[in-house]
This record gives sequence, C-alpha cells and structure tokens, in this order.
Amino acid sequence: MVFELNPHDRKYTKEHEWVKIENGIATMGITDYAQHALTDIVFVELPEIGKHAQQFKAFAVLESVKSVSDVYAPVSGEIIEVNSSLPDAPEKINNDAFGIGWIAKIKVKDEKELDNLMSAHEYDEYLKKSSH
Repeated sequence: MVFELNPHDRKYTKEHEWVKIENGIATMGITDYAQHALTDIVFVELPEIGKHAQQFKAFAVLESVKSVSDVYAPVSGEIIEVNSSLPDAPEKINNDAFGIGWIAKIKVKDEKELDNLMSAHEYDEYLKKSSH
C-alpha cells in the first residue's frame, strides 16, 4: 500500500498524529497512514475549545466503519480552535488528512515537548518497521 508522503514541515507521534507549529500554535490531525487504517471515517468528536490538552493523552475521538479510535494530543496546551466542519463532513480526514482534514489547534505550552516527537524521516522508518 502506498501512502501520501509525510510532509517534512511537521512532527509525528507513534499513534499516527501529526503536528505543525507556527508562531506557537500547533495545528494537528491524523496521518494519511492512520486514515487509511481506519477506512471511512463517519463521526468525529472534537475536543472543547478552552480545554487543556496533555501530550500523548486522548482528547478527541474518530469513528470509522471499522472501529472507534482515540486521537492523542501531540503537544500540551490550550485548545484554541477546532475544525468545526468535520462533524458534518468527517470524510475530509480521509480526503486530505494533512490539509482540510486537520482536527484542532493548540496553543503550545512547552515547545520542548516537540523533542518527544518524530521527524518525517523517523516516522517513515517507524512505519516500515511496524508493518513487518
């Protein structure tokens, strides 16, 4: 199976989330690999704006035709925006996981947490190892 190349301008988690930092704001979503594994996403439970996300803790839920999966925060901080179009169009995640399918924006509490994440190259290697 061929997945969209993982963009090099972001970091990745072992649970297949991505995060892109701009001016202290982390935009995050799930990877192309994750959306393929989930198959057709039919429901999205977004986190609440103003709530505090904690790195590697569940803060959103995706439901697909196959399963229900937690989405884990790649960084800690305050949730300042959510992709409010997803509840009515959860397929956006399947169609463009790295673009219009983003899930939430988090005001990063500590950018040092990014050191706990993988680069695109490291994530690619992780996928190769975990698929055997």
